[in-house]
Amino acid sequence: MELEELEGLEPVSPNGQYFSSDALSLSVLVVLEFEIPIDLGSQTMFLLKNVFLPISPRFSSIMVENNGKKEWKRVEVKLEDHLHIPTFPSNLSPKSYDKYIDDYLSKLSTERFPQGKPLWEVHIINYPTSNAAGNIIFKFHHALGDGYSLMGALISSLQRADDPSLPLNFPSRQRSESKRENFVTKTFSAVCNTISDFWSASLKIMKEDDLTPIKSGNDAIEFRPSTVSTMTFSLDQIKSIKNKLGMTVNDVLTGMIFFGTRLYMQEINQSSSKADCTSIMLINTRFIGDYVPIEEMMKPNSKTPWGNRFTWVHISVPKLTQLSNALDFIWNTQKIIKKKRSSLAAYFSSRLLEILDKFGSHEASSRYIHHTVKNSSMVISNVIGPVEKMSLANHPIKGLYFLMGGIPQGFQITIVSYMGMVRLAFKMETGLIDPQKFKSCMQNALEMILKDSDLMRND
Repeated sequence: MELEELEGLEPVSPNGQYFSSDALSLSVLVVLEFEIPIDLGSQTMFLLKNVFLPISPRFSSIMVENNGKKEWKRVEVKLEDHLHIPTFPSNLSPKSYDKYIDDYLSKLSTERFPQGKPLWEVHIINYPTSNAAGNIIFKFHHALGDGYSLMGALISSLQRADDPSLPLNFPSRQRSESKRENFVTKTFSAVCNTISDFWSASLKIMKEDDLTPIKSGNDAIEFRPSTVSTMTFSLDQIKSIKNKLGMTVNDVLTGMIFFGTRLYMQEINQSSSKADCTSIMLINTRFIGDYVPIEEMMKPNSKTPWGNRFTWVHISVPKLTQLSNALDFIWNTQKIIKKKRSSLAAYFSSRLLEILDKFGSHEASSRYIHHTVKNSSMVISNVIGPVEKMSLANHPIKGLYFLMGGIPQGFQITIVSYMGMVRLAFKMETGLIDPQKFKSCMQNALEMILKDSDLMRND
């Protein structure tokens, strides 16, 4: 049932239109792991109606098309259509339920949202797994907002477990001091990096990465079964490496992921250590990285606005044959990322999408994104979570992670920090990557980096 349109229809953002087309339909899945069995009872509908829906008008809107452009239209929400409680066999082991949830997430990530309903779902899975007594999965269409917006929305509906009256806090985002560059040198470097990066990004629409142990080259990869696996690291340990090497936490994590990935590729196929391998890294374009209240996000001139305010950069994964040890690999990765940060290629890529949209259609822009992502080997995205433990209706949250659905990519890695830990989630094309072997290589990468950084400090 449609509500009265007192203020007319709101346009869907350009990114929102690109992400909701025939060529591309992206979603974000956030998994909350609970310490105790989930027993919300009649509170479920109350929380959805009075806590969740008021967060954003997008949660009560459907997407309609008008003269080739998509717009948001407010509707009355039937909450029962958005709540799903699957039934699995009873009295199985936690490890067995791990497989059920893995398969459930795989299926959920390949399904497109039905037409004519607001673009979100809640799935309550009240079966004990190896990591939790119960799980709640929030599935959002990416047109509603990016990871920053959607994670901020969820966090605004949760409380601190120790004291709900206190606000949640987030890790410091201070960077290690870096050497200052001359303005002319910095400007010249930025221009050169922009030209080089924009050219290589444009070529990615035509040139596909080599087929390797992490890239199959299969078509319609977004509809194929996937395997989900996670692992956890100490944030203090990552920060210790960051301080020793004089870089950011993201630099360390990205370097570790690239190093672990190359170790895995080499273990499966020695020749793949020399293969061309590109990662797409998603970047928040807001001025401030920490979460702000939803009311602040919704203000017209907010510095941290709601929506899809992100872009992406292509990063070539360094080759093991070029490097002598783990630290060389990390520093080389940081050097590549630093060049990307000084480049405006991501800005010009966004303008290119706008040109394709203006003179073609949003479908043309979607196809460009689809080909670019498909031709790469992996996607990396990260968000910051709170320092304190959260709870939902007195149900303590033990952990959380997120995934992306609908991406034409067989290998994605997402990163979220929570309670002093860093959680990595891997979504892999089923049958292509061995999750346990890959995680072992990732653990080996961290241990080698730690060992070499300790030796460097002792020299």
